[in-house]
Amino acid sequence: MKLALSTDHTGLKLLGQLQQYLESQGHECVNYGPKGFQPDDDYPDFIFPAAQAVASDECEAGIIMGGSGQGEAMAANRVVGVRCAVYYGPARPVGAVDAEGQPARDEFEVLRLSREHNSANMLSLAARFLNQSEIEKAVKIWLETQFGGVERHQRRIDKLDRN
Repeated sequence: MKLALSTDHTGLKLLGQLQQYLESQGHECVNYGPKGFQPDDDYPDFIFPAAQAVASDECEAGIIMGGSGQGEAMAANRVVGVRCAVYYGPARPVGAVDAEGQPARDEFEVLRLSREHNSANMLSLAARFLNQSEIEKAVKIWLETQFGGVERHQRRIDKLDRN
């Protein structure tokens, strides 16, 4: 799979390690920066090009990072056609996870739901909350999960992608 990668200064080291991991798994990665550590850089400068690559189908999906991952996801989601989810770490839902009342499979359910229900095409990771091992596990689960194709979910995605 061809993946767009990007971060701000906070995730620079982790993103480099993630790129090595992804390439060892057979993925092609396009790293949109930054090229070096600059503590006063502005994440939109690096996130917008990655998001545009995903929206234009130049890349099949994108993985981005920041301290919390929130600002980066907000930037990515401003690009029409991008549906970027944020991931902080393992969490267990307290109730049913879908309309049929199905329970969570494990503490990574939120990653799966972002793909199965929302067809997320970008994932924003919280570099200050995750270590490399957690990032690799999360990304593996996220990439292996496919959109479920349920009509009500597709209808909602279509509405998101129109605006």
